[in-house]
Amino acid sequence: MSDLYFECGSGISGDMAVAALLDAGADEKTLRAALDSVPAGGFKVEIARVKKNGIDALDFNVILDSEHESRDHDMHYLFGHESGGEGEGSRHHPHHHGHGENHAERSGGEDHHHEHRNLSDVLSIIDGTKMTDGARNLARRIFRIIAEAESKAHGIPLEQVHFHEVGAIDSIVDVIAFSVCFDSLSPSRVYIPSLSEGTGTVRCRHGILPVPVPAVANITASYNLPLHIMNEAGEYITPTGAAFAAAVRTDGALPKNFLVKKIGYGAGKRTYERPSILRAFVIETAGSEESPQDGCDDDSRIFKLETNIDDCTGEALGFVMERLFAAGAHDVHYIPCVMKKSRPAYLLCVLCKKKDIARMEEIIFRHTTTIGIRRFAVDRTVLPREEIEVRTPHGLAQVKVVALGDEKRFYPEYESVAEIARRTGNSFIQVFKEITDSCAGLYPGSQSS
Repeated sequence: MSDLYFECGSGISGDMAVAALLDAGADEKTLRAALDSVPAGGFKVEIARVKKNGIDALDFNVILDSEHESRDHDMHYLFGHESGGEGEGSRHHPHHHGHGENHAERSGGEDHHHEHRNLSDVLSIIDGTKMTDGARNLARRIFRIIAEAESKAHGIPLEQVHFHEVGAIDSIVDVIAFSVCFDSLSPSRVYIPSLSEGTGTVRCRHGILPVPVPAVANITASYNLPLHIMNEAGEYITPTGAAFAAAVRTDGALPKNFLVKKIGYGAGKRTYERPSILRAFVIETAGSEESPQDGCDDDSRIFKLETNIDDCTGEALGFVMERLFAAGAHDVHYIPCVMKKSRPAYLLCVLCKKKDIARMEEIIFRHTTTIGIRRFAVDRTVLPREEIEVRTPHGLAQVKVVALGDEKRFYPEYESVAEIARRTGNSFIQVFKEITDSCAGLYPGSQSS
């Protein structure tokens, strides 16, 4: 399976990302079928090849009807304040990426032209669109990322966030299009080393805001997206583009060696000295080399293996669990289930790193009766944690310390609790509490698990 590498040297926006994926091989027929089913009107889509600084690229353009048009592509309105009111062609401010995938604050007093939607409204449109479950889940995740960023920027609950430009139909189309194209390519990993952003300010619905705008700043902070600030004026990263990166990025550091199978060039809608292009590389890791990790893959994405087993003894299943944990599995569990012909069985589930998949599957095939294993990538959110050794009244104990903001929670390791309980004759519950109490003094304001 191939991977994706997004080169964001000129930032990232919704239209650029969709065009780059299409140019890299995403199925246009599938995309158009999905867009034809969007339960909202007021738009049409044009896909065409264009030249950007002499480079051939693909342009994805959501064209709105007169009722839905905004000032989002009015360059004089957006950036004219930085050039003393000069016109759209001024060399002192950049032309923006384009239609409606900028930040949600922007409407510049033109609210009567906009459909103000909350998150529930947007998710209803996404759910009413005909696409795969994978594409739908990604689209929902992207809008939740944007909503969380806007909620934090404005200091209001998530359910009270009302999208303006990002809730307009052109931005919804960008998100759906990106999700369908990404699902079409189905990369196993997505490499995004950094996002390049400009400097200065931009005029928004709530006034003139600094670049990066609050929504982009919040997304990059929440999802550990590395920023590179260029010495060039302009808003190069839109909230939609930042949300795309946050939703799909698995790795920051590229493999040392890889093969480029295809390159997609996505065009932005501005004319500037720096080409407004997002490149999407379809790559394969050369040889058997493991990709270097920056921590993102281990923290945010793991793999799940599962198989149904209906003709294996309980002792064998227990042995398999021991072997899988010993081989490095994150978790192993069994779930009772009923298979065809009403046969009772167990669903074996294993969570592991990508590099351990082959070893886990070998153990399962060798020591159970299964003849097939399902596997798929799983995104997860993990709280920061560390392993410490704590001195208690009865000796040393191993404890996992988990951070939730400024709060610390303590989870004594089973082996430590059990060993002290056996040695002292005290109850497991009593020993557990003694260990967590010993931890509390190390972290003021903390609580035990």
